[in-house]
Amino acid sequence: MGRNRDTPPVRRVVVLGASLAGLCAAAACAGDGRSVTVLERDVLPPRPGPRTGVPQGRQPHVLLHRGLLALEELLPGIGDDLRRAGAVELDTGDLAWLGEVGWTAYRTRQFPILSLTRPLFEHTVLGRVRALPGVDVRDGSRALSLRHGRAGAWQVVTAAGAVHDADLVVDATGRGSRLPTWLRELGLGSGEVSEVDARTGYATRTYAVPAGTVAPAGVVVQQTPASMAGGLALPVEEDRWLVTALGSGDHRPPRDAAGFEAFLRALPDPAVAEVVDVAHPLTDVAVHRQTGNRRHRYERLRRWPAGILPVGDAFVAFNPVYGQGIAVAACEGVVLRDALRAGWLPGRERHLLRQLARLTALPWAIASSEDLRLPSSEGSPGVLQDLMGRWSREVTRLAAHGDARAQRTMSSLYHLMVGPRVLLDPRLLVAALMSRITGAGSPNPRPQIVLGQPVAPGTSATPPTTSG
Repeated sequence: MGRNRDTPPVRRVVVLGASLAGLCAAAACAGDGRSVTVLERDVLPPRPGPRTGVPQGRQPHVLLHRGLLALEELLPGIGDDLRRAGAVELDTGDLAWLGEVGWTAYRTRQFPILSLTRPLFEHTVLGRVRALPGVDVRDGSRALSLRHGRAGAWQVVTAAGAVHDADLVVDATGRGSRLPTWLRELGLGSGEVSEVDARTGYATRTYAVPAGTVAPAGVVVQQTPASMAGGLALPVEEDRWLVTALGSGDHRPPRDAAGFEAFLRALPDPAVAEVVDVAHPLTDVAVHRQTGNRRHRYERLRRWPAGILPVGDAFVAFNPVYGQGIAVAACEGVVLRDALRAGWLPGRERHLLRQLARLTALPWAIASSEDLRLPSSEGSPGVLQDLMGRWSREVTRLAAHGDARAQRTMSSLYHLMVGPRVLLDPRLLVAALMSRITGAGSPNPRPQIVLGQPVAPGTSATPPTTSG
């Protein structure tokens, strides 16, 4: 399915989907005389607002530090644009974060992130992408079929009958991608698919929080195999906060307001509920339950059609709770941009797919291994994955007891700034051994959540430790 050396360079690109993955791909392809047509099935709103094609749009979104760096490469100055639009910049070290083995170090410098609503995020990035040379965003255009065109090119046919010629088709249509069907129609098979689904559900409500009331930059009570439930509260634009409850299997949060708040109060620590208690609700509760991890192993197909490339959730989709999807999509955009700048030609997609597979390996390992620990998931981690998971939790235990190196290591991994080899630092092994011999030391204290209020009765600095 490759092309020969006479294959012309990419001149016409069609990107399917104007979500953040599609916009990153469009930014990657823009310039150098290329025309880039973005086809979006939804009618895009003239101002930030939820839309059908982004069912998770009412849930919290943060841009991990690695994602912010990648997005800046694709759209220089986008961070400032997002801040001017209202995005809240905060350091993850300023979050009150309760993990499985205790609270993370508080008020320590880690990595800056941006917190904002998904509609504002997409709207701001869309405005920048629309202004790029050669980019044409066409909303209300649903890609219906893919067929061979002339001279090895492709033709994308929309539901309205429009035909778009392309040297490269980038599929950024998300979890509902029709690429497996199109591949089967081409006689190539759809390839291996790996799935890990903890049947996690989210429920989110927007609140107004009086200024100067909440001490931390945000609050996270992490879901654990013991509790099966968690919650978070994060500030977004216009002095609002998004408060989310999450749970898996039979512990998923309800959509009614009273049940939602009762769910938060029943968490192992009432930190998120304390935020709600001083806040005023602005919206109803919005739920989202399409959260399974799914990885298409397209890079393993023996034959691959020249001029087709999946990105974002159409390639690898993650449980959104880990906040990786947008960061990975931006990094995929950088890989595609660099390949085009290096003279990449259609017919060499397998090499590019392998690059993308390596890029997604770490976030997939993080998300899938954590979800496999939940009783609501089917399956279990492999031996190596289980060993790495156990060691990661040991390093996390060190961090929860004041080990600064362990905290930096886990924070760097969370933000995708380093690879898993950083966990093999001999100094971490020595620290773990010494903590088992002499004791781990004092746990990090529970941060004060609401100013002027003491630590809630019945809470402790460290929750019961689970084995493994």
